[in-house]
Amino acid sequence: MTDRPRVIALLALAIALTACSQSGSAGKPAAAAETKEQAPSDRVRIDATIAAQSGVQTAAVGPGVIRDEHEVQGLIVPIEGRDARIVARFPGPVRSVSVSVGDTVKAGQTLATIESNVSLSDYSVTSPLRGTVLSRNVAVGDLAAGTPLFEIADLSTLWVDVHLFGADAEHIRAGLPVEVIRLSDGVRAATTLERVLPGMATASQSTVARAVVANSDGNWRPGASVRVRVSVSQDSVARMIPLTAIQSLRGQDVVFIHAGEDYEARPVKLGRRDGHNAEVLDGIEVGDNIVVAQSYLIKADIEKASAEDSD
Repeated sequence: MTDRPRVIALLALAIALTACSQSGSAGKPAAAAETKEQAPSDRVRIDATIAAQSGVQTAAVGPGVIRDEHEVQGLIVPIEGRDARIVARFPGPVRSVSVSVGDTVKAGQTLATIESNVSLSDYSVTSPLRGTVLSRNVAVGDLAAGTPLFEIADLSTLWVDVHLFGADAEHIRAGLPVEVIRLSDGVRAATTLERVLPGMATASQSTVARAVVANSDGNWRPGASVRVRVSVSQDSVARMIPLTAIQSLRGQDVVFIHAGEDYEARPVKLGRRDGHNAEVLDGIEVGDNIVVAQSYLIKADIEKASAEDSD
C-alpha cells in the first residue's frame, strides 16, 4: 500500500507528458501554414491616368499577315538622270560664285559668273535643274577650263540599291514589298523593288535590286548605308499581335489583358513571326484587349507586387 501514491504520481506524469506531445504535434501544421509561401499574383491594378502618362497603349487582338522577310544591306544613291555636273562653256577667270555645298537651287539659277577668254565679257553659269548642290570645285579667281565646277542633284526621291547574296538573290524579284530602315534614327519607309539589275556589282559580287524612296524630310542622304527588309511571301493568320506586346514572365511568353484598370498576365503559345508581329496559336482570342506599348512596365509592376506578397 505504501507504493500506491508513488504509482499514482508516475501515472500522472505520463499523462502530462503525453498531453504535451500531442499538443506539440497539433501545432506543427499551423506553423507550416504560416511559413508556406503564397503563390505569386499575375494581376496588377494601375491608375488609368498613370498608365496613360507612362505611354501604356492597348489594342484588340485581330487577324493579320505574317511575312517571310529577308534582311539585307542597302545603299542610298541619286537617281540617274536627276543629277548634273556643270562645266564652263568657255574658259576664263571666275568672277563670282553664288552658291555653296548644301544649297537648294532652282532650274536656271545663276551659280557663278565667268569672264570669257574669247569675248572678254562675263557670262553666267546656271543650274539645268532644281536640286541640291552636292559639290563645288571653284572659287573666285580660279581659271575655269573644262573641269566640273559644280555637281547638282535632285534629291526629292532617291534610289535604294539593295545588295543580294547567295540564296537571297534567288528568291527576290521586282515587285516585292520592302521596308527601308534609316540607320541614323530608325525611320522606316515602305516601298517596292522596281527592278533587279542584270549584272553583278564588281566590288561586292552581289546582285543589285533597286527601290525608290521619297526624301521629303531631306534626311535620306546619298552614300548612306541602310537596312532593308524584303518580304518574299506573306501568310494570313487568325490572331496576330505586335512583338512589343510579348514579355517573358516566369519562363513563359505572356501578354497582358487589359480590363478597366486591371492588367492580367496571360500565357500564350506563339507561332510564326516576322520583324514586327507574331502569330498566336493559343492563350488569347480575337477581340481581347491587350497591352501593345510599354508592356515591360506592366511586367515590372507584376514582379514587384509578387515580390512584396512573398515577403
